[in-house]
Amino acid sequence: MGSFEAFRALPHAITLLGMSGVGKTVLSTSLRRSANWYHYSADYRIGTRYLAEHILDNIKFKIMSMADRFVADLLRSDSIYIEHNISVDNLEPVSTFLGMYGDPDAGGLDMETFLWRQGLYRDAEIQSMLDMPDFVAKGWRLYGCESFVNDASGSLCEVVDPDNPVDPVLERLTGHSLIVYIRADAAFEETLKERARTHPKPLFYNPDFLMPRLEGMPGDGAGVDPVGFVRPLFPELLAFRRPRYERLARHGLALETADVFPSNSVPDADGFLATLWERGGDRLDGYVEICERRRAERKGA
Repeated sequence: MGSFEAFRALPHAITLLGMSGVGKTVLSTSLRRSANWYHYSADYRIGTRYLAEHILDNIKFKIMSMADRFVADLLRSDSIYIEHNISVDNLEPVSTFLGMYGDPDAGGLDMETFLWRQGLYRDAEIQSMLDMPDFVAKGWRLYGCESFVNDASGSLCEVVDPDNPVDPVLERLTGHSLIVYIRADAAFEETLKERARTHPKPLFYNPDFLMPRLEGMPGDGAGVDPVGFVRPLFPELLAFRRPRYERLARHGLALETADVFPSNSVPDADGFLATLWERGGDRLDGYVEICERRRAERKGA
């Protein structure tokens, strides 16, 4: 397969897979800052392209529902306009739109609205992954970024069939990038569980996981504490997603958190590529061919 220096010099495209909070965005940011990799954030793409109008409509609805009509009247008369400020480092508007099931008086969503938004997010996440190859090309053509990192959502494993080699999302990812699953060890999983307990946030759930937990719950969410409903789900969600992550990793490479973040440090691009080289072995063969083809296409363009 050649030398590490030859591997290092390839125009890389990596898809990072793993649970929310495992460090995908931290690593992606390091790759961008240390070696000008194009950082493609799935949630940023979702929020600015596929859910942008829904997010703004929700904000406007909240304003129009306020008891104080001052801002609502200004908005209605076109005296002001509302725009979200989504960035790779600030994805809060996506999270707040997704919301939590529960009593609307406690900030929750009724079941119909909650499930509708879950479906919107699922469709948007699928489309964001289908868009990924276009941004590999755009990162190079517009910004001169030779390498690319796909900072995928933690729920990617929920919208891909890892056992179907012709799944359209899986085909797109494996045909243009190397899937790298960052596997949380037991200690790290406990940290993630504690974080989810103290700071629960809205998440996308696979219907096979979610619907049994909504069975028998009130359609209007009345009396259901949204945070109380979400908080106990995370440990169960970890257990549900873990085998799906593992099956997806068979199409790429799995790395332990200790491999990726040795001594809790964040590697630069060279350090990360060295880890891939050391751990990848012959699983990198097909990926190297993809990168070499990409380099040849760019030279011929």
